[in-house]
Amino acid sequence: MADIKQTKSRKKKVARQVSQGCAYIQATYNNTILTLTDLNGNTLAWSSAGNCGFKGPKKATPYAASLIVKNAAEKVKGSGLKEVSVFVNGIGQGRDSAVRALNANGFHVLSIKDITPLPHNGCRPPKPRRV
Repeated sequence: MADIKQTKSRKKKVARQVSQGCAYIQATYNNTILTLTDLNGNTLAWSSAGNCGFKGPKKATPYAASLIVKNAAEKVKGSGLKEVSVFVNGIGQGRDSAVRALNANGFHVLSIKDITPLPHNGCRPPKPRRV
């Protein structure tokens, strides 16, 4: 019996050509995450501060947010993404700098929408404390 190794031939990933898409920015107090998608919501590239090598409180800084956008822009370069609609979620420090960095890295920002969830009076508050 001859040992013959069969190698599975993998299909190469074909980079979809997308000119318009969405950029979702999740900016929390602890981290900033950017996801670039096409108009259907299929992820083209994503990046986060932790993914870029930041640790601890440095992950939520505006500088980290600008590097996140730069990293994601390099990943999506092959797909031809030019115009993005930006959806910002959260109240971290990296909100504004991420949107500015999108503009600086060659994306044409079509619109900016804040999708941070706000309670319409929310949960019932706890009873007052009796001492």
